[in-house]
Amino acid sequence: MKKLSLLLFALILMGAARAAVRLPHVLSDGMVLQQQSSARLWGQATPGATVTVTASWDGGKPVRAKVSGDGRWEVRLVTPAASFTPRTITVTEGKGPEVTLRDVLIGEVWVCAGQSNMEFPVKGFGNCPLKDYNEVVSEASRYDGIRFLKIPSVMSSKPLDDAPCRWRSADVAHVGDCSAVGYFFARQLRSVLNIPVGLILANKGGTRVESWLDQANLERATREPLDSMVMTRKFPYDYDYPLLWGNGTFHPILNYTVKGILFYQGCSNVGAPGNEYSDRLALLVSQWRRDFGEGNIPFYFVQLAPYADNGDPRGTQRALLEEQQMRAADIIPNSGLVCTNDCVYPWEQGQIHPCNKKPVGDRLGWLALEKTYHQEGLQAESPRFDTMFIQGDTCFIRLKDTYGGISRYQDIEGFEVAGADKVFHRATAGHFWVPGHDPRNETIYVVSPEVPKPVAVRYCFRNFQIGNLGGNSGLPLFPFRTDNW
Repeated sequence: MKKLSLLLFALILMGAARAAVRLPHVLSDGMVLQQQSSARLWGQATPGATVTVTASWDGGKPVRAKVSGDGRWEVRLVTPAASFTPRTITVTEGKGPEVTLRDVLIGEVWVCAGQSNMEFPVKGFGNCPLKDYNEVVSEASRYDGIRFLKIPSVMSSKPLDDAPCRWRSADVAHVGDCSAVGYFFARQLRSVLNIPVGLILANKGGTRVESWLDQANLERATREPLDSMVMTRKFPYDYDYPLLWGNGTFHPILNYTVKGILFYQGCSNVGAPGNEYSDRLALLVSQWRRDFGEGNIPFYFVQLAPYADNGDPRGTQRALLEEQQMRAADIIPNSGLVCTNDCVYPWEQGQIHPCNKKPVGDRLGWLALEKTYHQEGLQAESPRFDTMFIQGDTCFIRLKDTYGGISRYQDIEGFEVAGADKVFHRATAGHFWVPGHDPRNETIYVVSPEVPKPVAVRYCFRNFQIGNLGGNSGLPLFPFRTDNW
C-alpha cells in the first residue's frame, strides 16, 4: 500500500512538472532581445491558465496571456533601448516553479542564414582555416556584448517549434564556434553603435535555396519532390533536400523578434536556369518576412566568391549565378548585396571556403550601418556597371555607386572584350575622363588589339577570375557582362 501511495505521489509530481510553464530553448539565459521593439515571448503551460511575464525594466510591470486549449501562450514584451546592463525576465503561471531568464541583454538581433560559407565558424572547418584566427580570438574581449545562438542543423518532415540550443558569449573561449561572417558583422555594429548584438545561426552547409522554402511555396513555385523517398532517389546528398532543412533548422526561430537577416548561399544552385534562382530567393525572403511578422525587415546577402566550379576556372556557370544574385538584389525590397570578388587568393581556386571572411562580414556590417541604421560617413555599396558606348576599337564603360572615384587608374585586371564572333580576349583597361559627364559616374576605357571591332565587354565573368578595380572606398566592382550570350 505504501509503495502504491509513493507511486501515485510521483505521478502527481510528474503531472505538475508537465503543467508548469515551459519555454523553448531559444528563450534562455544570456539571450539578446531586440531593442525598442514589441518582442515575442512564448511557450507552453497548463491549458486555461494565465501566464504572467515580468521584466526587470519598466518598473517590473507584468504582461499576461491566457493559455490556449493546446497549452500554448504568447506575449509581447516592450523592450527598452539597448544596454549592456544584464536584465532578468520571470515567467510563471501561478502554480508550480517559475522560470527566470538571467543575464538578458537588450540590443540588435540578426539571423545568419545560408549554407557552409555562413556556417563556417571562426575556428574554421577541416583543412579550411580562417585567416588570422589567433588574432581574431585574442581580440574577442574587446567586443563584449556579442552573443550567438547556434540552431542544430537537422531535417524534419514537419515544422519544428523547438531545438536544443543555448545562447553563448562570443568571448575568447567560445568565439571559435560562432559564424565567422556573422561575428565580423557583429563587430562592426558593436564598434559603431556601441550596443550588444545577438546572432541567431540557422544554416546548413550545402543547402540549396529550395532547402529553406516551405511546403506551400515549393508546391506553388517549383516541381521539387516532397516525398522523402523520392528525395533520397533524386539527390545524392541530404543537404540538397528541399523543405526538410527549413522545417528542422529555421522554423524553431520564427517567433523570435529580429532586426534583419544575413544570407550567404548559392553554391549549390550554380547551374540553375534562367531567372529561377533569383525568383526563388525573392520568394524565400517574402516567406521569411511573412513568418517573422515584422514587416519588410532588412535582407543583406553575399555574392559568391570566385571558385573553379567543376574544376573549370574559365567556365561561366558561377558567374551566371552571381548575375542572378545581382538581379535578386534589384527585385527584393530593402535588400543589399556585397561583392566578394577580391576576397579570395589566387591559390584558392579549388577552395570553396575561402579563408578571408573578415571583409565579407565587414561589408555586410557597413551595408546595415548605412542602410538600416542610417549611419553617416560610410560608403557601403560596391560599384557596378551602368552603361557602355563604343567608339572605333574602344569600349567605354560607365560605372555607378563609385562615390565619386575609382581605386586605380591603370594596370586594371579582369576585363575581356569580344567582337561579333563572341570570342572573348583579355583587354587593357584604364581610367578615362569624359568632359562634362557627371563626376559621380566614372568611365573606364577597354581595348584589345585582337578585337578591332568590339561588341561586348565582360569583367571577371568567369568561375574563377579576380579583378582589382574598386570604387572610392576600395570596395570591389561587381562582375558583369554587357552581352546576353
